[in-house]
Amino acid sequence: MAISVKICGLTEAAGLAAAVEAGARYVGFVFFPKSPRHVTPEAAAELAAQVPLGVAKVGLFVDPDDAALEAVLARVPLDLIQLHGAETPARVAEVKARSGLPVMKAVGIADPQDLDQLWDYGLVADMLLIDAKPPKDAPLPGGNGLAFDWRLLAGRQILKPWLLAGGLTPENVAEAIRLTRAPGIDVSSGVESAPGIKDPQRIRNFIARATAPIL
Repeated sequence: MAISVKICGLTEAAGLAAAVEAGARYVGFVFFPKSPRHVTPEAAAELAAQVPLGVAKVGLFVDPDDAALEAVLARVPLDLIQLHGAETPARVAEVKARSGLPVMKAVGIADPQDLDQLWDYGLVADMLLIDAKPPKDAPLPGGNGLAFDWRLLAGRQILKPWLLAGGLTPENVAEAIRLTRAPGIDVSSGVESAPGIKDPQRIRNFIARATAPIL
């Protein structure tokens, strides 16, 4: 099984280049001002211009209104919208229809009851991102470096293509894939040297270990 890797929260050219050269299938730009990985549409457009064909450009939004989405889409040639807030299935369908782009919905998991959302969102989203549910007092909906119990996904059939996220690092990504059989992996803080600053060597190590054969 070929594993797709998404490197999210890219803010500068060195991290982007390392992701692309190492074989990332997706590169993510965060349009959420509270995040240390936030980029402006103008900065994202400059980075997007450096992304080769075959690598999907993903825009991460948190409960965006239509104006916020349109402001980014007018400047940045995204291939995929990632919704990482409390968007309802109806809102996911609306964003997909208004933008004309495929939508990936993030679903936070902490216990077995949270898994029911995967069906609801799978009916409307093109892809799912299965992440650790943030603590109630967390300022960010993702990128917190937290993992959930990956065994919750063992043997589970997911309706749509999906990526595993949450607390992944070069050191644990192989184990995460072994336990979940995830077809794709998303990482942000796990390949950083500081919040918002990607470490090219950690990116290379992460992708190498994520895509190595699982024994």
